[in-house]
Amino acid sequence: MSAQHNEILHFAKNWQQQLAEAFTSINDLCDYLHLSPGDLPFSIAAADDFPLRVPLSFAACMEKGNPFDPLLRQVLPIKDELFAYPGFNRDPVGDLPAAARTGVIHKYHGRVLLINTGSCAINCRYCFRRNFPYSDLQLSKQNERAAIQYIQEDSGISEVILSGGDPLLLGDTRFARLIHQLNNIAHLKRIRIHSRLPVVLPARITDGLINTLIQSSKQIVIVVHCNHANEINTRVIAACQRLKNNGIALFNQSVLLKDVNDNAAVLCELSEQLFTYGVIPYYLHVLDKATGTGHFEVSEPEALALMKQVQATLPGYLVPKLVKEKAGAVSKQYISGNS
Repeated sequence: MSAQHNEILHFAKNWQQQLAEAFTSINDLCDYLHLSPGDLPFSIAAADDFPLRVPLSFAACMEKGNPFDPLLRQVLPIKDELFAYPGFNRDPVGDLPAAARTGVIHKYHGRVLLINTGSCAINCRYCFRRNFPYSDLQLSKQNERAAIQYIQEDSGISEVILSGGDPLLLGDTRFARLIHQLNNIAHLKRIRIHSRLPVVLPARITDGLINTLIQSSKQIVIVVHCNHANEINTRVIAACQRLKNNGIALFNQSVLLKDVNDNAAVLCELSEQLFTYGVIPYYLHVLDKATGTGHFEVSEPEALALMKQVQATLPGYLVPKLVKEKAGAVSKQYISGNS
């Protein structure tokens, strides 16, 4: 049976089946990409610390035979993750001090974040929560009631952000129940969903999910996470357009990553592609300094120089805001030449 036929069969399956068939073995991923493990700086120790996990829908966007593919770099465990970079730590954005309840992070005025799950469809090596104690602080069914009560009791909260992990990994029934409970809180205006799934596992955008979103009494905003235009294929386009056509506001946030998208032409193409398919470029984050991610760092002066090139090329509405997150700050911090 040909590899192409196997892919056709795979993409005919539902999202849970596709997720279950994600690559977790470097040998399997290398076979698919026509690479030898010896071609890559793969580290068993790094994979033991933070496992390899890549859905076929994302791997299919990689250039076969290219060990330097920018999408492959985002997911490949390498020995550099084991180096101790100065200034990097296990809670770089101050999540733990801001935990108001189990599963509830309350950092910013008017907004509260729910850690719905510790699971992701893909393990991005630069993840700022790769060291997060999900077993203690994710929003399990048992403590969901206390989290909802916390939001109900604070009338200053106008927006709930569903995060993780990836909140769209919740099954349709549990996800719909959570949205229903949030709908019943009168002072809420918006539900914001941060998810990588429309990009890495677009099959998750199902009829059931769409129905839950469009039936919500609150405004729904989805912030997807795409770092490179090569991540956008026909399945991703269809998923985003389906959300957009059902009245869902779509924004994108990216992370500026060394040897992935630290190039003005790459950033411009990403913004152009996103906007073409109904997604507004929103944030470009400099790297959060999480332990194990230092090899991805692009300095702030380098980031500013890149953004000047992007601003000189694109209309203003296609230029994402360059930001960083600072533990204890009252909001994201804009990066400018004066910061």
